[in-house]
Amino acid sequence: MRLQISRPLAAIALISLVSAGTASAGQTEGAPPAAPKKVYTTARVNPHVPAIDGKVDDEVWAKVPWEGGFIQSQPYEGREPTEKTEFKVLYDDKAVYIAVRAYDSEPKTIERRLARRDDCEGDMVTVAIDSLFDHLTAFVFTVNAAGVKADQVLVNDGQSTSNEEDMSWDPIWDVATAVDEQGWTAEMEIPLSQLRFGTKPEQVWGFQVRRTLFRKDESSDWQFIPRNASGLVHLFGELHGLSGLTAPHQIEIMPYTVGRIQSYRAVAGNPFAKGSEQNLQGGVDGKVGVTSDLTMNFTVNPDFGQVEADPSVVNLTAFETYYEEKRPFFVEGRNIINFQIMGGDGDFSQDNLFYSRRIGRYPQYYPETGGFVDMPEATHILGAFKLTGKTRSGLSVGVLNSVTGRERASVFEKGLTSDVPVEPMTNYFSLRVQQDYNKGATTIGGMMTAVNRSLKDDGLSFLHRAAYSGGLDVMHSWKNKNYYFSLKLVASRVEGAPDAILRTQLSSVHYYQRPDAGHVEVDPARTSLSGTGGTVEFGKQGGGHLMFVAGATWRSPGFDLNDMGYLRQGDVGMQYFWAGYRIWEPFGPFRSFNINFNQWSGWNFAGVNIFNGGNVNGWAQLKNYWSLGGGYNVQGAALSQTSLRGGPSLRVPPGRSIWFNLETDMRKKVRFSVFGNGFERFEGESKNWTWGPGLNIVPSAALQLSLSPQYSTNRSRLQYIGTRSSGDQSRYLFGSIDQTTLALTIRLNYSLTPDLSVQFYGMPFVSAGTYREFKRITDSRARDYGARYHIFGPDEIALDGPTGTYTVDENGDGAPDYSFGNPNFNFRQFRANLVLRWEYTPGSALYVVWSQGRTGYLSDGAFDFGRDLDGLFGLHPHNVFLVKFSYCFQL
Repeated sequence: MRLQISRPLAAIALISLVSAGTASAGQTEGAPPAAPKKVYTTARVNPHVPAIDGKVDDEVWAKVPWEGGFIQSQPYEGREPTEKTEFKVLYDDKAVYIAVRAYDSEPKTIERRLARRDDCEGDMVTVAIDSLFDHLTAFVFTVNAAGVKADQVLVNDGQSTSNEEDMSWDPIWDVATAVDEQGWTAEMEIPLSQLRFGTKPEQVWGFQVRRTLFRKDESSDWQFIPRNASGLVHLFGELHGLSGLTAPHQIEIMPYTVGRIQSYRAVAGNPFAKGSEQNLQGGVDGKVGVTSDLTMNFTVNPDFGQVEADPSVVNLTAFETYYEEKRPFFVEGRNIINFQIMGGDGDFSQDNLFYSRRIGRYPQYYPETGGFVDMPEATHILGAFKLTGKTRSGLSVGVLNSVTGRERASVFEKGLTSDVPVEPMTNYFSLRVQQDYNKGATTIGGMMTAVNRSLKDDGLSFLHRAAYSGGLDVMHSWKNKNYYFSLKLVASRVEGAPDAILRTQLSSVHYYQRPDAGHVEVDPARTSLSGTGGTVEFGKQGGGHLMFVAGATWRSPGFDLNDMGYLRQGDVGMQYFWAGYRIWEPFGPFRSFNINFNQWSGWNFAGVNIFNGGNVNGWAQLKNYWSLGGGYNVQGAALSQTSLRGGPSLRVPPGRSIWFNLETDMRKKVRFSVFGNGFERFEGESKNWTWGPGLNIVPSAALQLSLSPQYSTNRSRLQYIGTRSSGDQSRYLFGSIDQTTLALTIRLNYSLTPDLSVQFYGMPFVSAGTYREFKRITDSRARDYGARYHIFGPDEIALDGPTGTYTVDENGDGAPDYSFGNPNFNFRQFRANLVLRWEYTPGSALYVVWSQGRTGYLSDGAFDFGRDLDGLFGLHPHNVFLVKFSYCFQL
């Protein structure tokens, strides 16, 4: 395995949309210490308010002075900025008004790039407001010189040990920009309904303003914050002068309607494939401010037809493919309803008590029939709500409940049509709470989830009737939050009929049937399964160039989260160590530089060492603004508990891997990049390599095009094919595989205005695998690699061409002992979305969407670029055209 416990770079991820890797949240030792708190005193305006046109010429702005004194944070910490920046703040009973003047001695070089919301590039200003004044949470508003806005919520003080930002937050606010001979200006109107604050006679809010000068990749801040600071929000300046404010109760109701037309190839005799379909549906989304601290989002009959398709993959492993969530209802606020068991970016980092892709999933039962089947594309979400927020006492709350409907598939066989249940009605519930103390230096929290299914239909008893999980997390930091200790403890329980729990015991997460795992045992009579997991960690996250983390994480054999969460594998524990050294001030040829070291070892719950490894990796930005990175990874000999899919552990040779990436100047209109990673196991067991160039073109301020091809090869002598019985023994069948994959990701963004954009996403994907040297495992733990398997000779195995079936005659008596299908494959897929989005008024949008899918299979296994590409686009497409209209009523 390869593990990189890399830490997010909080100083840049905080409120800047520049490249996240340029610096860490650290300060050069000997650099200026944290500056005294700055204070800006605002004034109330009534009845006249500024016109939000970006020109900053309304007389009302004269009520308050300009505030400047910005200090450079990147690349030279503590120096004067290249260009001066000033701002003003006003307010009334409804909103906060902010004016920013970004002076520029070269106004013709101001970079004004049009893009869709939250995709800002170019010259920018950002305002962050800690209206709760909890020193942990900030509402962040960004605009670039073209008027494109972005917004996010910063949580947990921006600490690098947590998921510190939520880019999915889309409040309703107004902004405009203008360019003149002195530079450029921005005016913001931020309604108080979009912020959270308590009711007090006098308010004090945390406040920060950042300016990004694109052509120099330079950032400067009003309140200086050392870049070795372990947090950010607690070091903000302060906004005074706010009095008599009452937190309004936000109510937003957004009904929508969707018209959809589908076209695809008609299939003769199939009543479900007539070649076209049309339907019209509607629903409603809403947001209600329950209190000044808590907001409830709800949806009834949601539609996600405008969401980008998942990338194509060919998964030859025992593990489930993890897909990112893209549906807006589940994306927004996910930082609160989250319980990641371990951080970093290795195999364990995706384990989480909550994985929203479980809700609305593809039905889990497929009818076995020789006829035609009309399956639902997804489980229908009848309704869902989220209650999220943070109280003035420092208590964060996240509650989610969703109900999915009972789904049926239609089956046509022998002239008759019948309905077959394929997914039961299910309720998903989660509760997350977290209390912070001493301005976030200590946090204590917990989470619980519950899944309950109505299993009244025959054929669905293989599913869990109920699944529960819970977790407790504690984090304490000290020495100005530079050092921390973290503990997470989790537990799970699944309940169901014996066949459901048996299926769980035999699944790839557990493999209780492993014959060499004496510490677990399959029990066909069980009606429940329980387990535990957790992570304990100690680290240094600020206060200098050097940072480190040491910890241990574990998952017991019976631990299971996959009804509502995500768990890759049980029966495993690991200790790990990470250390990173950061230099963020320019030196020699570098603008910034970092290097990381990792080490890890793993055991199962029988105390058997099953893997060891380590790596060194680094990243740097050069003074010409090019960036490069790479790493070298080594893995010791290992015991794989999953390679034989429930069989005994397989001894795996040691290996090594290397990876690299290079990107040219990100400020340029044309940017090139290239990446590559390769891995090989010694003794010739396997070797794979993936690489690809990238091209990003910005021919005009409104148009962006990116092309990212990827080519990969996979050569392995031991690729699992299947398990067969021969007498009373199991035969674990493998083959040598030669696999080639080619993919191209295309993205085109054209923005006519900041509120009107067209986006295209397309991905042609072809992968072919040829198997040879079929073999069976004979001694999975043999020291000698060749003694672990037996290769079938020509007198033992034969292919029946017409049926595509291999038969194996082990004893040479002329009678097949078992058989398996030809595993060769050619997988071809094309997925594309073209989306026009018009936010015709804040919070209300019109979507016009065209999507296309093409999927096909062959079984010869030969990769031929021209043939496969012709074959892919020769497939009949499945086209979907939809129009979605929504309107936001603010009550």
